[in-house]
Amino acid sequence: MRRDLRPYFIRRILNGWNRFYVKRFIEPAFDALGPHPDITSPRNVEIWGGGITAGANLHLHASRGSLVRLATWRTGEREGRIEIGDHVLISPGTHIVSSERIVIGSNTMIASNCYISDSDWHDTYDRTAELDKHRPIHIGENVWLGVRVIIGKGVTIGKNSIVGAGAVVMSDIPANCIAAGNPARVVRELDPAREFRTRSALFTDPDKLEQDMDRLMCYMLRENTLGGWLRSLLSPSRLD
Repeated sequence: MRRDLRPYFIRRILNGWNRFYVKRFIEPAFDALGPHPDITSPRNVEIWGGGITAGANLHLHASRGSLVRLATWRTGEREGRIEIGDHVLISPGTHIVSSERIVIGSNTMIASNCYISDSDWHDTYDRTAELDKHRPIHIGENVWLGVRVIIGKGVTIGKNSIVGAGAVVMSDIPANCIAAGNPARVVRELDPAREFRTRSALFTDPDKLEQDMDRLMCYMLRENTLGGWLRSLLSPSRLD
């Protein structure tokens, strides 16, 4: 499809169903979830285990075929924890899996198909047990992880830093820099004296933002008809 051919009222119905699904099935899976979550394709979101929390304005975007998974595992008396700050963006295909503790700072952006895990899950020589192959991960505020970034156990990424697409991060990345590669290394320093405009700027008035997005959706779909949408489902053309 080249564009969204659904009529506005159909889009409203589907959005209402998504909100119901999130309220009924997704929110209870969190130990705590702040106000104004925006979760798309919630049937493709998997929340597994206890100790998972998120702050205000969580944007959790899954899509068909690109599952988002937040999972914690219990080993004896130890249970993993995932702590997500305010205004965090998590994109389709991302998996965050914890055996100990993963902290994601406010305003962090995580692009598609990232993998974050604080454990190797198997010992080097004893492939039947995790043993001591786990250490916590801390991702600072306003970090940006590019597409397909992998973050291994024990890593700390400093505030404002960017990790380039496809990087494999197995050691600490300092604040205010850009890192890339496998293994990831610092390739550029950022100027900490310059002001960073973070995702929090989008949410000064969440209710107004929601209204503005609804008006935009109404405008973009204004010419769509029920008949045209049904035809595109049954017999799509090159113009659809």
